[in-house]
Amino acid sequence: MLLGVAMATAVVQPSVLVAAPYVLLGFVLGMRRLGVFVACLLGAVVLTWGAPRDALWYLERGWAALVGGWFVALTLRQPQAAFSERALAAVAGAVAVAAVLVGVRSGAWTSVEWAVGERISQGVGTALEALRLMRGGEALPPALVTAVHETVEAQKKVFPALLGISSMASLGVAWWVYMRLSSGSDQGVGPLREFRFNDHLVWVFIMGLLLLVTRWEDILARVGANTVVFMGALYALRGAAVILFLSGGLSLFGYVLLAFGLVFLPPLVLTGAMVIGIGDTWLDVRRKLGSSPA
Repeated sequence: MLLGVAMATAVVQPSVLVAAPYVLLGFVLGMRRLGVFVACLLGAVVLTWGAPRDALWYLERGWAALVGGWFVALTLRQPQAAFSERALAAVAGAVAVAAVLVGVRSGAWTSVEWAVGERISQGVGTALEALRLMRGGEALPPALVTAVHETVEAQKKVFPALLGISSMASLGVAWWVYMRLSSGSDQGVGPLREFRFNDHLVWVFIMGLLLLVTRWEDILARVGANTVVFMGALYALRGAAVILFLSGGLSLFGYVLLAFGLVFLPPLVLTGAMVIGIGDTWLDVRRKLGSSPA
């Protein structure tokens, strides 16, 4: 699931977002088993491979190193902390450092935005061309093309939030693989039904919503939009965790129904899960019934 989230929200290569934290975990926490060492070598290949080595090539690896470095440091500092707490703090720390680096260099943000926008546009252009070829070279419906391009423009505006979500999911993949290979444990991340995070972060979501609604300035509105998307995704995941906890898990039919909803009614399904997740901030049914944090 984590890998699917990382790939679905990726604005940079998800393989890089997984490889960098994993390699750092291996070097800092140890490579006492052959499997960990081999996976570190593969991760190093992923990080050094790729052409052309343009600005985005370096940017995505620099970001992955920032997130991975923060996660490793937090793991050393608080090894007993829940994965979700360490991953969220790692992304926040990386954002703070990146903001300082971008802020001290004139025009840096414009360059980053352009590079990421070009990556998104190229990826969508390739997908549309592949879809056209699958239709025997027949032109795609104008309404579909327009809808796709509108979605792309929206993605460009909230790519920092998408990058944050993808980074957290990638940290989960890297940590799970490391724990699996180093100790044989498959509980490095914990089950989704126990996913939670600090309740006070609801104020971050509310502040983002206020910035988005009031639209005092364009830049503040964009900060609000990214905050709402990022925190909204976390609350949707928390809502899903509550549903799984109360229902005792989904049956095969339940998973099919969920997949159907995500494909055909994603706004309704995600909004419903988000509302449940936000409500859990005050109700916290799982803690009352004895669930532990993930």
